[in-house]
Amino acid sequence: MRPARSADVEAIAELRAVVMRPDLERLGRYDAHRVRQRLRDGFSPRHTSIIMAAGAFAGSVTLRPRDDGHWLEHFYLSPGLQGQGLGSAVLATLLNRTDTTGDVVRLNVLQGSPARRLYERHGFTVETQDAIDVFMLRPAPPRRPPAPQPATPNPWG
Repeated sequence: MRPARSADVEAIAELRAVVMRPDLERLGRYDAHRVRQRLRDGFSPRHTSIIMAAGAFAGSVTLRPRDDGHWLEHFYLSPGLQGQGLGSAVLATLLNRTDTTGDVVRLNVLQGSPARRLYERHGFTVETQDAIDVFMLRPAPPRRPPAPQPATPNPWG
C-alpha cells in the first residue's frame, strides 16, 4: 500500500463504479454519475491508501478517524484480484493498527454484498441495517494488563 494523492481520485471513482455496479443494480440504485460523484465528494487522500499489486493500481481503502474509533470506507479491489486473499491481507493490516490503539471500527456494506463475508471473518458484526445498507462494527479488542515485571533483587539482602 502507498498513501493516496489527490490525483488518485478519478482512478478510485472509476473502480468504485465497476465494483459496486452489480450490487447497486440489484438494489435498483445504480446511477453512473452519482456512484462516482459520491466518492469525489467524500475523498480524503490524507486517510486513504492505494492498494498496489505487481506495481499497478489494484484498489483503495480509507480508514477515517472519528471521535468513537475509525470508519472503514472506500475499500475497493479490482474484480480480477478479488478472492485471492489480497483484500483480507489489507484488512488485517488495517485492523492490526486499530487494535494497537484499542479503537472500534465501523463500516457499511450494501445488502447482499459478498464483501460482508470478508468483514464477518475479521470480527465485524451487524450493528443496524436498513433496506439498502448493513452497518457493521468491530469492537476494540480487550485491553491486556501489562505483563508482570520480574522482581528486582534487593541488594541489601
